[in-house]
Amino acid sequence: MSFGKEVVSRVQSNEQNKALRESTQEFLQDSIKAQYSYNFSWMGRPIIQYPQDMIAMQEIIWQVRPDLIIETGIAHGGSLIMSASVLALIEYCEAVETGTTLDPQAPRSRVLGVDIDIRAHNRKAIEEHPLSHRIDMIQGSSVSPEIAAQIQEIAKDYQRVLVCLDSNHTHEHVLEELKLYAPLTSVGSYCVVFDTIIEDLSDDSFPNRPWGKGNNPKTAVWEYLKSHSEFEIDKEIENKLLITVAPDGFLKRVR
Repeated sequence: MSFGKEVVSRVQSNEQNKALRESTQEFLQDSIKAQYSYNFSWMGRPIIQYPQDMIAMQEIIWQVRPDLIIETGIAHGGSLIMSASVLALIEYCEAVETGTTLDPQAPRSRVLGVDIDIRAHNRKAIEEHPLSHRIDMIQGSSVSPEIAAQIQEIAKDYQRVLVCLDSNHTHEHVLEELKLYAPLTSVGSYCVVFDTIIEDLSDDSFPNRPWGKGNNPKTAVWEYLKSHSEFEIDKEIENKLLITVAPDGFLKRVR
C-alpha cells in the first residue's frame, strides 16, 4: 500500500475511533479555556490559531493555489502573513519548475483582509513586514454593503479565490458573511469558517461574548448549506486534524 493510501486509511479510521475523538474533544475544551491558541505566531506575528489548523490551511492553499485569499478578521495579522508566505512559496516553486525569473516585488497572488477595527500598532507591524507587499487591508464591517461591494469588485480580477471567515462569531453575522463572500469561492476551492467549535463546547465557555451554543458559526454553516448545495463539508480534513476549531467549517465548493 502506498503512503498516500495509508494516510487515507488512517484518516478514515479516525472517524470511528470513539476514544480518540473523546480525548481530542476534552483537550479542545480545556485548551480553549486556557487560551492555548494565543501562544503561537507566524513569521513574527501572533496568529491566534491552533497549529493543526495552520497545517490544514497550508495544505489547502498548496492544493488550491489561489491567486486571491479573502480573510475576514485581522487581529494581529498572523493569518494574513501566513497566507501571504504560502502564496510566495508557491510562486517560488512555480518559478523553479518553469525556469523563469521571480520578481518578489511583483506578486501574482494577494491576500485581502477586512476588519472592523484594525488597530494602529497592528497595521504598522503588518505594513512593516517583508510580505506586506502581498497584503491589502480594508477597515470596516465585513457585512457592510459598501465593504462587501468593494471586496466583490476586487475579486472580479482573480481566477481562483479562497475565503476564510474569522471575525464576529454570532450566527447572524457569520450567516451574512457566508451570503456575501461564499459565492466568491472558486469551484474546487474552499470557504473556511473558523470557530464552529463554539457549538460543541460547554455552555459556560464564553460568558462575556454574544455567541454561544445555538448562536455561532456552526449554526450559521448549517443554515447556509440548507439552500447551497454547491458547497459540501470536507469531513476528511476534520478527521485528519481531530484537533480543530473549525469542525463542519471546511466548506469545499464542488459546483
